[in-house]
Amino acid sequence: MSSSQSSRNQGKALASSSGTKPTTNTTRTKSTGTYDRDFQQHLTDYGIFPNEYEYTDGSVPAEPMNWDKINSRLAQPRPSLSPSQFSDRHFKQFKKANAHASKEKQVSETVIPIIEGTVSGRSRSGGVPFNNLDPLTDGTLKPGNPDIFYGARPEQLDRRVRKELGGQIIPSTQHDLPIAPNFFLAAKGPNGTLAVAERQACYDGALGARGMHSLKSHGQEEPIYDNCAHTITSIYQGGTLTMYTSHPTEPSAPGERPEYHMHQLRAYAMKDMPSTFREGAAAYRNARDWAKEQRDTAIAQANEKARAMPQSAEASVNVVSSFTSEASASGACDDPASQTSFTSAASTELATSDTEVPKRRHIGREGTSRKRRTCA
Repeated sequence: MSSSQSSRNQGKALASSSGTKPTTNTTRTKSTGTYDRDFQQHLTDYGIFPNEYEYTDGSVPAEPMNWDKINSRLAQPRPSLSPSQFSDRHFKQFKKANAHASKEKQVSETVIPIIEGTVSGRSRSGGVPFNNLDPLTDGTLKPGNPDIFYGARPEQLDRRVRKELGGQIIPSTQHDLPIAPNFFLAAKGPNGTLAVAERQACYDGALGARGMHSLKSHGQEEPIYDNCAHTITSIYQGGTLTMYTSHPTEPSAPGERPEYHMHQLRAYAMKDMPSTFREGAAAYRNARDWAKEQRDTAIAQANEKARAMPQSAEASVNVVSSFTSEASASGACDDPASQTSFTSAASTELATSDTEVPKRRHIGREGTSRKRRTCA
């Protein structure tokens, strides 16, 4: 336990025993949030890297190995956004709503729903602090609080897995809210800053990527690092929708933390013209569908492991929820999109109504020796 944590606990004990607040000279540690300018550096110090990050040796993090598949999926057309379904009149209504949304809350309530389309079920939530998740760094960061997030219904995942991985995948103490979120949106009003939105997206994406990693590693002898993205996070500000992947990579040495990497997929000028809105909204909805498929596959795998576990072995099973263990064997990505046949865009539409930075060598987009691999 750190000295700052010890001080906080001592202060709480004094308040509890005396029935009064701690004295004014009690040492307190300031919680850091996305509006603090040192937030991004704190993430970087703990291996959570923003988009376009460059290591101190000049190398850059590699894109996820399923990069091309994700981009291809985003580009699929949606019947609900065809000109006959989403006309120029609808586009003008969107532009009007965007122009009149002077606050973040208005953007979330009047603009984003037009982009999202019809959403049903209990997979969507937002504005809920992620108080139930284990700290991503040293415990000094404020809990994540995405404006919008999508996850799975709790009963979809075996209760034993929920209990074992709760601090990784259950965001809120209100346990009927979506779990294992892996699709996020940060919405900002005209006066909001892009820097804050990018920090929020980086943080939210890493939390989601950690959760997906814990699900995929559940029941395994070692953590699974497949170098693929299973989480998407987005930013909407000033009429522009920007989308990113977030994925973990294995620690560079035993005892170190995994790294989390954010890469920009696409950016869309939503208020430019009807065609650009249709393209951006289709990408958003397709990404939401894709994220659900990733969740469903990871949950199905975790459930299968839980069902195969003998009752007598539950207490002694080695559940991989620690992300500071020795590097594991990497494998090919489990890409549900390649395992599922989508006969048409219409079928897709119906399916979704709802401390010092290490000097690591990473061959990235500019590295000539980097070989692009695809997920199995």
